[in-house]
Amino acid sequence: MVAMKQLAPHTTPLALASWRLIPAGVALLLWAARDRRPQPATREAWVAIALFALVDGACFQGFLAEGLQHTSAGLGSVVIDSQPLTVALLAALLYGERLTALGYAGLPLGVLGLALLEIPPSLWASSGGDSLDAAAAADAALGPALMLLAAQSMAVGTIMMRWVASKADPVVATGWHMILGGLPLAALALAREGGDLPARLIAATPSDALLLAYVTLLGSAASYGVFYLLASRGNVTSLSSLTFLTPMFAAAGGFIFLGETLTLQQLVGAGLTLGAVALISLNGKESQE
Repeated sequence: MVAMKQLAPHTTPLALASWRLIPAGVALLLWAARDRRPQPATREAWVAIALFALVDGACFQGFLAEGLQHTSAGLGSVVIDSQPLTVALLAALLYGERLTALGYAGLPLGVLGLALLEIPPSLWASSGGDSLDAAAAADAALGPALMLLAAQSMAVGTIMMRWVASKADPVVATGWHMILGGLPLAALALAREGGDLPARLIAATPSDALLLAYVTLLGSAASYGVFYLLASRGNVTSLSSLTFLTPMFAAAGGFIFLGETLTLQQLVGAGLTLGAVALISLNGKESQE
């Protein structure tokens, strides 16, 4: 999330979304070919992958990239990483994954922990301050609304993966869904942002190239491949709850490697987040017994 925010000045939202998907999808397919994983062989498999690409590729990454232009990386991360709430509800309805009292307690606790970790104290303090005019209020609401749509797209994609994996190899399906989901984003980027893109790319730096490589290979190819491989096999509620840990690791990394300070609010948020993941993990074990 932070890397994408840093890349934003030297690219455009939809171009960044497509660049994050298409090369990562190619990398996953090369990995799958090395392991001799089978390619989709039926019409049903390609239909499943295409729908997966629309929801989790084009919609998720498109809403995410656009939303980041209108909100901070921290607040955006809180909204995105709240998607385990939707996953838990859909998994209970569609897959019969039972939520125990531990699960019901852990999910909102995780969202609260994320909020304490990522939303700065100044924003909490100003929540009751001067009211915004209508235009400013609409602009302030646009970013979180887009991020919420991105979170719901990711949640539905997580739920879809078990169905997609019944039609095709999960790693191959993930690779193809990234390519197919990235192509319409690339077309939209050329149509909407093509005039502005060359000037921004000229201003790009070597550090931007490294950030893009990180976002593509680790932030997309590796993370998507592992996440959806596990989603095709295990308890998706417990798996998706691990996204609660993302902001916590970011804060810890900044403290260890960059000398950033952790406030009492962030430490409390980290503790609540760890507790939430533990509760949801225990929920997953109880529901399997």
